[in-house]
Amino acid sequence: MGRTISGARPYFLAVLAALAALLLRKSLSPLLGTDNPYLTTWAAVVLSAWYYGVGPSVMCTIVSVVGVWYLFLPYFHSFGLQNPKSEISGMVLFSVLAGLIIALGEANRRSKARSDREVGERKRIEDELRRAQAQLESRVQERTAELDVANQKLSQEAARARAHAEWLDGANDAIFVGGSDERITYWNKGCEHLYGWTSAEAVGKSAHELLHTDFPVALGEISRQCLQGGWEGELIHTKRDGSKVTVTSRWTPLKDVHGDLTGWLEINRDITDRKAAEAARALSAELMKIKDEEHRRIARELHDSAGQMVVALMLNLGRLKTSGNLSPEELRLLSDSDVLLQNVNSELCAISHLLHPLLLDEVGLWGALESYVAGFRQRSGIAVSLECDSGFGRLNSELEVVIFRVVQECLSNVLRHSGSAGARVRLLQPLGEVRLEVQDRRRGADKQVSLPGNEAMGIGLRGMRERILQLGGNLSAELDDGGTTIAVTFPITKAAGASNNELAVA
Repeated sequence: MGRTISGARPYFLAVLAALAALLLRKSLSPLLGTDNPYLTTWAAVVLSAWYYGVGPSVMCTIVSVVGVWYLFLPYFHSFGLQNPKSEISGMVLFSVLAGLIIALGEANRRSKARSDREVGERKRIEDELRRAQAQLESRVQERTAELDVANQKLSQEAARARAHAEWLDGANDAIFVGGSDERITYWNKGCEHLYGWTSAEAVGKSAHELLHTDFPVALGEISRQCLQGGWEGELIHTKRDGSKVTVTSRWTPLKDVHGDLTGWLEINRDITDRKAAEAARALSAELMKIKDEEHRRIARELHDSAGQMVVALMLNLGRLKTSGNLSPEELRLLSDSDVLLQNVNSELCAISHLLHPLLLDEVGLWGALESYVAGFRQRSGIAVSLECDSGFGRLNSELEVVIFRVVQECLSNVLRHSGSAGARVRLLQPLGEVRLEVQDRRRGADKQVSLPGNEAMGIGLRGMRERILQLGGNLSAELDDGGTTIAVTFPITKAAGASNNELAVA
């Protein structure tokens, strides 16, 4: 809303607006006749009320009433009234409504004036705040300069404070500090919990004599590396109760402001359980490897020795059948024996295959899987599809065995628990890894055993998981309304000197 115009000019403009409105109404008389005589004067009143003030608005209203009376009310062009009661009521109503409009305009102007004053006041306050902020920033800069001077005088105290802060780093670990004479000067609560000695008992003693440290290399070499910036490795310490503890240790030299060595900081973290788990895992891997080798040997002997003898017996029985000198009872016994030998041969083949699929050694993983999936499809009636990336080559023999066993276990779970009419086995070889996926449309999710990080994983796969982890792989199971997907991934690299395009586990 614009500002109110001051002086005599608004009165002139208000009268001019009223006259213009009357002339406009006069020009519309051929269309409007005597109806709505005040039609155009409303605009003049509103314009005057909003822009010219109360006095000019009243003047505009008076001119409008007089003009309408004289020009548009019968008797026309005179101040006589044909219907005084009705015409005077119209003039009064127009005047009252015009007064309301004038009051609204005046209220609006006053509100605008208050708003302008408030805006001006806020601007003044903002200017004062900016000046105060500038003064404050100047004072802060002055104070900062003073603090810089003070910090230079307190450099030695600050260095000591930084050393104290370093001692407290990794407070959950065992932390102790030794002086230049290698005697303990600080022993935190973590040391008390790990080793059993209190701070009062440990401070002042030689750390290596107290803990009977077993070093992976000569102590002199560790000290030399520590002086060059620090040392990190594994140590074996003896606790107060005589038991051994393996820690990963980090040594940091402590120096004064002149760069001279004042001591060393040692941070130790207990990894005894982790080392024991690693040793157990390594032993388990070795036992599994021995077991696989034994299974391979037994499978080969069953196939090459017992299997060949069964085949020879079957051939001998066949020759007896064709001799022609046998009674019907003898022929029946020979037929029964032949059937029994065929069953024995099938059992030997099945046992040999379960112990170790010999096709793995002869044609590799893909050929062995093709043979196994075909047999499984025939025995179970489950439509199993087998897919493979083009150019999928031979893998490390141990890796091929593990992948084959995972497929066996997954398809066995499909047969026993799933009720699925179909399954899909996929062998993929994206860059830098081998990925196996076995998918079905599982119904028996309630029969699965959950593992941390895996929503549904069978008991057999639980056993395979450790073997997979030993080869650097990862096993995951995803269960949803559509079924179950078991995914196994292994990182791989080209094996140095490997033949037949064999790949090795990374």
